[in-house]
Order: sequence, then C-alpha cells, then structure tokens
Amino acid sequence: MKNKFICSLLTACAASIPLFAQEALKSVEEDYYDFLSLNGLVERPTLNYRTLSDNEWTLNEEASQDAGNLWQNNNLGSKITIFTPSQKTDNLFTRGIEQEVKLKIYGPDWYNSYNTEAPFGQNDGALWQGKGYNTSLTAGARLEGYGLELTFKPQLSWSQNAKFDYIKPNYSGELYSEKADTYGYYGVPSIDAPQRFGDDSFFTYDWGDTEIRYTWHNITVGLGTQTIWLGPAELNPIIHSNNAPSYPKFDVGLRKTPITIPKLNWYLGDIEARGWWGQLKESDYFDLDESNNKNLITGLTVAWATPFFRGLTIGINRTMLTQWNNIDKYALFEIYMPFNNNGGSDVSDQRFSFTLDYLFSPVGLDLYLEWARNDFSPDIDSILRYPFHTQAWTLGGKKTFKINDKLKGCINIEVTELESSRDYEGLWATTFYAHHLITQGYTSKGQWIGAGIGTGGNSQYLGIKLYTPKTCINAFIQRRNPDMDYTWFYDINNNDKWEHSIRTILTEGIGCDYFLTNNFNINGNLIFSHEWQPTNESIHNTYPRGRNNFSFSFGAKYNF
Repeated sequence: MKNKFICSLLTACAASIPLFAQEALKSVEEDYYDFLSLNGLVERPTLNYRTLSDNEWTLNEEASQDAGNLWQNNNLGSKITIFTPSQKTDNLFTRGIEQEVKLKIYGPDWYNSYNTEAPFGQNDGALWQGKGYNTSLTAGARLEGYGLELTFKPQLSWSQNAKFDYIKPNYSGELYSEKADTYGYYGVPSIDAPQRFGDDSFFTYDWGDTEIRYTWHNITVGLGTQTIWLGPAELNPIIHSNNAPSYPKFDVGLRKTPITIPKLNWYLGDIEARGWWGQLKESDYFDLDESNNKNLITGLTVAWATPFFRGLTIGINRTMLTQWNNIDKYALFEIYMPFNNNGGSDVSDQRFSFTLDYLFSPVGLDLYLEWARNDFSPDIDSILRYPFHTQAWTLGGKKTFKINDKLKGCINIEVTELESSRDYEGLWATTFYAHHLITQGYTSKGQWIGAGIGTGGNSQYLGIKLYTPKTCINAFIQRRNPDMDYTWFYDINNNDKWEHSIRTILTEGIGCDYFLTNNFNINGNLIFSHEWQPTNESIHNTYPRGRNNFSFSFGAKYNF
C-alpha cells in the first residue's frame, strides 16, 4: 500500500509540472536559457543581481514548442506542484503570494577533474581544483508556497591538492602562521589567497545555495548562503561571482518589477534592487590574529531596464568590507548614502561598478560592460581630474548564429582588465582586490569573490557553443596575465626587465554536454594550458621557462 501511494503521488505530481524552473548559476541549464533569451524566446528573470532563487526562467507554451527551442524534449529541471487549494483566497495579502506548494529537486550533480601540473578552475564555489584529482557532489531540494521558500543545496568536495611549484609567499614576521609563510599569497600587500591549501588532500563541506526566503509580490527578504553573480559578465564579473565558497548573509530588496504610472498607463521600465549584509571568513593559511578572522561585507545593487531604449539595462553595484569587531552604524548603513566620502578615507574597503547591458534579440546580439573602481569614493573632483584611478573593467559581447534548423550556436568575446592605474607607480604597491586594513583582501576562505582570474591581471577570452537537440559542444581560447601588479613591483625592486619574469597563461579547451536520456546528461572537457614563467623568475635563472598543464573533467547530472 505504501509503494502504491508513493507511485500515485509521483504520477499526480508529474502531471502538473509547469514550464518554469530555478537554475544554478553557470550551469548548463542557465547557459541554455540565456541562449534562448538572445533570440527572444524567453525573458531574463533578473536585471543585474542573480542567485539561485532569483534565477527563475519561464517558458510559455508557445516558446516551449518553438523550433528554436532545440532542447524542448530534454528535461532541464522543473517544479512539481504538490498541493493546490480547492479555493484560493482573494484579498490584498494573498494576491501577492503564490497559493500553491511546489517542489523542485536539484541534481544530483557530480563533477570530477584532474590537473596534471598546476591548479585550474574558476566559478566553481567552494571546490578547490588543485593539481591532481578533484571532485564535488551537489544535490538538494526546494520547497515553496504561500510566499515562503526553503532551499537546501549544499556542496561536498574533495581535492587531492598535489605538490607543484609556485611563487614564494610574501609573508614574514611573527604575525603570520607557518602555513601562510609556506602556502600563502605572493602579492604586495599580502592577501588571504593561498596558492596551495596545505600539503594534504582535504574535504570541504559548503552550505552552497541554501537559504530561507519570504516574498510578497516582488518584495523579498532572505537569510542563507546563496552565491551572488552581479552584472552581465559571462566569465569575470568584477564585484561578485560564485568563484569562492559561500558565506552567510541577510538580504532584502525588490526583484525585477515593471513600473507603470496608474491611469496614464505609462511604462517606466523595469527596476531591481537588493541590499545584503554577510560574514566573510579567512582561511587557515593567513595570520595568527584571531580577532580579525571575520569581516562584514555589505552590498547594494540597483538596476533599471530603460523604457525608451528597449533591451538596455543600466546597473550600479557597491560593496564595503569592514572588520567584524569594528561594526557600527557606519559599517551597516553608510553604503546607502551615495554621496559620502568616508569610504575613501579607509574606514571601510569599498568597491563600485557601473554596468551596461544591451540585448538586441531581433539579431541575437548582447553587448555588455562593467566599469569598476577600488577604494571607491564619490569625490567628483578627483573623478574628473583622473577617472582612471584604481579602475577595472570587463567588456564583452555574445552573438547567436544558425547553421541549420538542428544546429545553432553562440559566440562570446570577453576582455577583463584588473591592473592598477599608472598613478600608483609613484605612490605605493597596491592591487584591485587588496586593502591595508582589510588584510585578507577581497576573498572568502581564501578564494576570490570577484573575478575568478584574481587580482591585478588581465584576460582575453573567445568562446563558441554549438547546440543540437541532444548536445552542447563548446570550445574556447583564453590568454591571461596573473597579477601583473606583482610583476611590475617585483621587477622594479629587483632592477630587472619585465620581459624576464612576466607570467602568461594561454589556454585552449573543448568540451561537450550530452543527454543520454531526457533526464540524464553527461559532460566532459579537455583543456590545455601553457604557462610562461610560472614562478615569475628571470630567464637568467635556471628554472624552466614554461609549464604545460592538461585538465580533464567529467560530470554527470540527473534532472527530476
């Protein structure tokens, strides 16, 4: 009787599956829905602020059956309605909430990689893809109804963390631990971004995209650890990404909402706003000061989709880091006062970015920009005199194309620049994700929470994806310089020439996602990287000038 009841329940649930679902950041499902949005088959659910809960893509019946939806026969994951009231209540309060109870199951999603000579990986949450074998398992469920959303989606990972050659860490004195001096970061000033997490393999449990949330109409408030992606960048968002382990946070704001003047019926565009407060922790490979192990991160993002130029979205992002033991009303709320200059006086470590995203769906084109400043202070005089001070930027574009009815694709070009502005040559050593008071830098448990390429460097990326009814084939080439701010400082202090020690990584890769069944897909990637001067040492030294790394990965995922 019990088994018959369960089968009947699952049959009833499956019959009520709607055509919408929330997708994990940078998943193959999210990438595919974004591909559809380029051609106008689906509307993007967010403007500038993305988390798992906000990332709900909705395909209407017409779009789901459109010939352009190549994966219409594949299950990309759906919500299951498990309870519908016989009669819905109609009042001011209940009109703003969904009066049904729905369930979504995530995964299981199993990922594996192997790096032959050096660490390689980005935008993968808490997973540290060091040299050797790495694996992660993600699974969970989401229950929502009557405005309440409960999500449990942790990540369990393991890293072999094999030995490799790296730059000598820049830690000295009694303040820093032996672990920091052995495995820590090399830049100036020191940052909590270990080059290797110890000399042993290790497990990591991360709460991942777990949270509790309540939403009425589009006003939302949540408490949890869901990772944030800010802005339109495909690979390297400057202010926030899912590159690092998650951290606990509280957020409140307004999801994407159309604004219309009543009676006149004037559409003023869509707006979106979110503020959050979270706790960042340092890794075990930094200093011995127990009082500074935690930092407060406060964030604010506002975006507007303009009514007069359809497809154009303008956004601003701002974050502040403050020592946890120095929290006061300034640290908690000063970020909401746009014209203060206190942040620039180093009470807190501030960053700001301005984003533009133009989606022209009639031709499948998306152009985007994120321009940022470190140590941000809205001092108009200094901005006008030298607007490039502490700047960083990401510029990119995506364009779809069609080969035939069963083979379509998308090209993505993205360039990121994080090197310090020239005026610092006459000031002091610095880099975009560092600060002299928040000595851990812009990191969470030792990994960058901004662009995954790390601080002070640059990246040029070209990628292509091809979609068929059962597959997604991707190929890319990327050239990047890791932390050029360190390279310039190293050469100046060693009376050397930059071409003797500059690091460069050239990477090419190809991969494929394939649906073995409608619910089950597998994926694999082969990536090759050649690195010049991996330890920043001069060619006059005896260390080999290059290092080759092969990265193999394999994954499997089941969608209910």
